[in-house]
Amino acid sequence: MTGSRSMRLPAFLLLAASMLATPAAAQGLRDRLPEDEVLYFLLPDRFENGDTANDRGGLKGDRLVTGFDPTAKGFFHGGDLKGLIKRLDYVQALGATAIWVAPIFKNKAVQGPAGQESAGYHGYWVTDFTQVDPHFGTNADFKALVDAAHARGIKVYMDIIANHTADVIQYRECGACDYRSRADYPYGRKGGLAGAAINPGFAGDHVQTAENFARLTRPDFAYTPFVPAAEKSVKVPAWLNDPIYYHNRGNSTFAGESSLLGDFVGLDDLFTENPRVVAGMIEIFGSWIDRFGIDGFRIDTARHVNPEFWAAFAPAMLERARAKGIPNFHIFGEVADPDVAALARHTRVDKLPAVLDFGFAMAANEVASGKAGTDRLAKLFAADVLYEGGEATARRLPTFIGNHDAGRSSTFIKAAIPDIGQDELLARVRLAHAMLLLLRGVPTIYSGDEQGFVGDGVDQDAREDMFASKVAVYNDNKLLGSDKTNAVSNFDTGHPLFREIAALAKLRKAHPALTRGRQVTRFASDKPGLFAVSRFDPVAGTEILVAFNSSPQPWTGNIQVETGSTAFTSLAGACPAAAAAPGSITLTLPAFGYAVCAAGTPQ
Repeated sequence: MTGSRSMRLPAFLLLAASMLATPAAAQGLRDRLPEDEVLYFLLPDRFENGDTANDRGGLKGDRLVTGFDPTAKGFFHGGDLKGLIKRLDYVQALGATAIWVAPIFKNKAVQGPAGQESAGYHGYWVTDFTQVDPHFGTNADFKALVDAAHARGIKVYMDIIANHTADVIQYRECGACDYRSRADYPYGRKGGLAGAAINPGFAGDHVQTAENFARLTRPDFAYTPFVPAAEKSVKVPAWLNDPIYYHNRGNSTFAGESSLLGDFVGLDDLFTENPRVVAGMIEIFGSWIDRFGIDGFRIDTARHVNPEFWAAFAPAMLERARAKGIPNFHIFGEVADPDVAALARHTRVDKLPAVLDFGFAMAANEVASGKAGTDRLAKLFAADVLYEGGEATARRLPTFIGNHDAGRSSTFIKAAIPDIGQDELLARVRLAHAMLLLLRGVPTIYSGDEQGFVGDGVDQDAREDMFASKVAVYNDNKLLGSDKTNAVSNFDTGHPLFREIAALAKLRKAHPALTRGRQVTRFASDKPGLFAVSRFDPVAGTEILVAFNSSPQPWTGNIQVETGSTAFTSLAGACPAAAAAPGSITLTLPAFGYAVCAAGTPQ
């Protein structure tokens, strides 16, 4: 493919992979359920630079051509797939069992209005869906990454986009065009109700058959779209270059029908109702499963695509994975809404197997910061029954407390308590991570959180480099638990947050109750303080009590447990050796502390 070149793993990596790979380990990787994992999410450009030769993606010119400017937060910094391979030992030491990699597809290097340009370092401006962006390496590099990760028992999840492509299609009438509705600009008229008749026989996007869409021959119902000559063949596969496969209605307002049919901040919005687009996207992403044996998809902007698309796409991907020998392929959509009803809708109507748990992120950060009482979490979990499949599906929702779009947990907590000291901020962030790793769901660590990164805000301000940064607004940040700054490499396995996360990840993997186990809320309050749940081994039925204290004051009291849980072993924190009475345990937690108490014979 264009721009592709072969790459062999260095001898030391091949040796390491061969030493780590065993038939049992490989089979174990396939047998693990989605809820068994600890995810580690990263942007390759911001993780590690393993090959400086690809920093400019093979392009020549200044940053507005190559997209490379390591001093600017909105441009490529040089991280790549070889760098990630180099750091797999670090990911493994953290306890992550699956890596979620931000999109690696070839992107439009730079786009945006004059004077406001930025680069596609994040991966969401795709032009070629069949190959790795040259800034990150090659398809061979990605194969090497997947193979090396699998050899260590680490799964690889791809971040994919079916809602839009890069901003290539333009409109004759305007630059940044406002959204034009179907009512005012129907498919059967050119430029509005008074325009000339076009697309005779097309019954509208609600009739999603190949025969109906064969009658849609002109894309100029709302605006007059065109592709600049220099970019007429820039998209791959070639069918993506035809404007007929896009909605062409102008920029979304993210409300009403525009949420589904409008351009995402100028990005070309695919006509996902069209059966040709459905088949094309199934083939595109199924090919990545076939060629590389990946283990899951995170779906970007899933809420902005019609439900019928996902109802066809998700089963097709699961079947493609099963045919490849991947029975537990994990698919989860990005639905950027903390409301559980909105999240659950996409598992019921769209038939997505899971969604990112934005509700958990908000609740956990509000509780950890003391902004809300601990019943904020209790209410969240009480709504798990709303998901298709109920609580079993809720256990498969990837949970998080910070990400590359919304910002970091440390930033949220600092915003809630502006005058907070570093020691208290570290303690509250530690507590938030304990909630993330011990409560139901699939914990997702955002790279840098384990090194105490404290971003300045959202989006670009939360996308700091793990390797030595040259961005001034990153390098003036005061990190938690460390005297370092972002101006130096931050892969310290001795960092207190790294050690904490690694210990909790190990605890999760050792106890099925903490991964596959049913969760029952035991105590919550409308004030900061205690939140407690019991989790139950899915086979033995034994109980593990997990308790957190979100208050700056110690907490002591009694918590309900099963009447058969009479003796306890401490897995973390301080636990009593025995119940105070049948069905009750007396527990003491320090400020911002937590405890994990397993029912059974004391060791």
